[in-house]
Amino acid sequence: MRLVVARCQVDYAGRLTAHLPMATRVLMLKADGSVLVHSDGGSYKPLNWMSPPCTVREVTTAEGHVEWVVTSRTDDTLRILIEEIHHDSSHDLGVDPGLQKDGVEKHLQELLAEHPATLADGLTLVRREYPTAIGPVDLMCRDAAGGSVAVEVKRRGEIDGVEQLTRYLELLNRDPLLAPVRGILAAQEIKPQARVLAGDRGITCAVVDYDALRGLDDAEHRLF
Repeated sequence: MRLVVARCQVDYAGRLTAHLPMATRVLMLKADGSVLVHSDGGSYKPLNWMSPPCTVREVTTAEGHVEWVVTSRTDDTLRILIEEIHHDSSHDLGVDPGLQKDGVEKHLQELLAEHPATLADGLTLVRREYPTAIGPVDLMCRDAAGGSVAVEVKRRGEIDGVEQLTRYLELLNRDPLLAPVRGILAAQEIKPQARVLAGDRGITCAVVDYDALRGLDDAEHRLF
């Protein structure tokens, strides 16, 4: 990962346009090919970003400034004009072991894998922990019509869960063997803000009754 603290101006052009005036920000170039622009406040969410895979070119402007031209596979463009660099370092973070789910969330995923139709009629499991270049999707399923459905399982559904599922869907929908892929955010509780964002992204929210699911998995009726 490369971390750069710089005074910069950022312009995004694609499905919409966005402009960030000149200010000091943190620029992150990650090994997975993504580029993120952060400020020192407001939220954990970047001010702007480009999802992987993308290409980064450094060019010199007529005024002698460095400009990063970041281009996505869909030809969206992020232009970062750098006026002054305060810090520039690169770090090898190695292979991340991934998020370790707590006991309830992990068990919830296991139960939903056994009973996917509780999320939607006719839903069947294809695979748990479906691998992608940016991490595993909790459950990959098919609906009654044979369409692909990616399910992200959380104990509490918040905005970060919607963002995580959005990134998975963006990647999965590039695979012609899977597309179109729709998403379901499954959680015991889903925050109102997450519902609004999910609706805007075309993601379905499913509130899961953990105790009811545990009843379906009654230990008294198991052989082992």
